Formats: sequence, structure tokens, C-alpha cells
Amino acid sequence: TTSERGYRPEIWIHLDRQKAATLGLNVALVADTVRTAFYGNAPTKFRDAGDDYDIFVRLAKSDRCSLKDIGNLPIYSVTGRMIRLLNVATITEQYGPIQIDRKNRQRIITVDADTFGRSMGSVMRDIRRKMKHLALPPGIVIREGSEVEQQQKSFRDLRLLFLLGIVLVFMVMAAQFESFRDPFVIMFSIPFALVGVIWAFYLTHTTLNLMSFIGIIMLVGIVVNNAIVLVDYTNILRKRGIQLFEAVRTAGVRRLRPVLMTTFTTIFGMLPMALSNGEGSEVWKPMGITVIGGLTVSTFITLLIVPVFYTYFTRKETEKSLK
Repeated sequence: TTSERGYRPEIWIHLDRQKAATLGLNVALVADTVRTAFYGNAPTKFRDAGDDYDIFVRLAKSDRCSLKDIGNLPIYSVTGRMIRLLNVATITEQYGPIQIDRKNRQRIITVDADTFGRSMGSVMRDIRRKMKHLALPPGIVIREGSEVEQQQKSFRDLRLLFLLGIVLVFMVMAAQFESFRDPFVIMFSIPFALVGVIWAFYLTHTTLNLMSFIGIIMLVGIVVNNAIVLVDYTNILRKRGIQLFEAVRTAGVRRLRPVLMTTFTTIFGMLPMALSNGEGSEVWKPMGITVIGGLTVSTFITLLIVPVFYTYFTRKETEKSLK
């Protein structure tokens, strides 16, 4: 649908400004006289028993039914001279819009569409591809608005929140571990969570929308928990004098059950949201799928990758200290 409501016949009065000014007329005076004569004006009110009634003044119907009547309309200049409208203006019949919409003082025509069975992003990609081949007249531009504009603004804000969440999580871990190495190792679990999200989207035919993006931001704080448990317990074992490789292996064995318990409780807690098919489930379902997919892959990768990176960076740090 479009906001354009078609055109209707109108009578246009083109005033010769230079000639009108020579005769003592201006645009405001001419417009006010024409409006009063053909539309009407309420110069005063009639009061009766406490009620006010407008006294509406305009020409009789027989004097305002043709173009000739408009042209013969007398207009009195500021000097009191009477001038016929046809002497200072050209009167024509044209077609004009029924409704004029504006935004930021610019005329606009809004084109709205509903989508079914497809995401808004894929529909917009097709629209943009088609619009590239449009030959627009000078002064005409196409801009995206409504839900598309709101989605773009929301995604910009969410991207900023995602980066801010990563920075804050890193800063908190750096303060707690009193080291930049351990938080750096732990942060490796976040990219693998995104891999799990992509696979979950592919298997369930889910799109990246506002709720799934919020689920990704949630994963930043969730997926690092398992790595924190492993790294922290490994540090405890090393402080007890256990060698690096043995500490890593022991931490993986002893912290396997807590890691799986926290993962499974989160996944099963999200299952009702991800599997729901009731009214309104299409809003919350992407969040559940996002969290489940990202947490599942991240957990198993964390149990393998984080110990490897921890061992590698710890050895590098030890070799530098020895040198």
C-alpha cells in the first residue's frame, strides 16, 4: 500500500506578482479575498440564550459556480481601487493530490508492505537489489523507514552493547585473576559460541533478529563461566606445586562434572522457550535457540581448546621469564 491517495480536479490561480504589486495588491490580500468569497469566513458570532453561533459569510451559490465567476471576483487594493482577479492572475483547471504528507519539511510518499514466510532482512535485500536499477527523477530519493529503520538502529545499539559486554567481562576477569593472560585465554570460548549460534540458525532456519541478538549478548556472560571454572582450578593446583601439564589434566577431570551440570541446567532451562509453539512464541523462540546452540558448542570446545591455550601461553610466559 502507498500513502498516495490519487489526484482530484482543482482550480489553480497563478498570480502575476509584479503586476499585482503595481496595482497595490499582494498575495496575502488576494488569497484572503478568494477564500472569503468562495469558501467563507466567520467574522463574528450571534449569541442567543447563552449559545454562540458563527455568522458565516460568502458569495451566493449563483456567484461562485464557474471559472468566470472566479475571474470576475472584485478585489480592493490598499488604495481602495477595485480590480478584477482575471486582470492580475491566470485561472486554470489542474489536478492536485488529495493528501500531502511531510517529514522534516519534505514531501514524502510512504510505501508499506507486509511479509509472510520470509524474514524482513531477506525481503529488504531483494528490494534494494531492484531499486539499484531505478532511474529516479531529480530531487527524488528513496529512504528506508518504519520497522526497517528501527531494526537498523536497534542492531547498531546491540553491536555496541556486544562489544561493551566483551570489554566489561574482560576487565572483571582481569581484576579477579590479577592477570591479562588468563582472561585472554578464557575469551577464546566466545568465538566458538558464535559458531554454535550459526549452526543453530542453520539447522532451525532461524534468522538473526532483535531477540536472537540479545541471546548472543547473553552468551558473552554465560559461555565464559565454564572456562573460568577450569582456569581458576588449574591456577589453584599450580599454586599447590603441581606441574603444568598435570594441573591442566587434573582440572579437566575434576571440573568436568560442574561444567556439564551448569551447561545442562542452562540448556534445559531454555528448552521450553526454544520448543514452544504457542501464541507469541515466534518472539522469544530465537533467543532460546541462540543460547542453546552457542552454549552447546562452546562447552565442548572449551573443555578442549581452553586447556590447550592455557598450556601454550603459560609455557611461553615461563620461557620468557627464564630468559
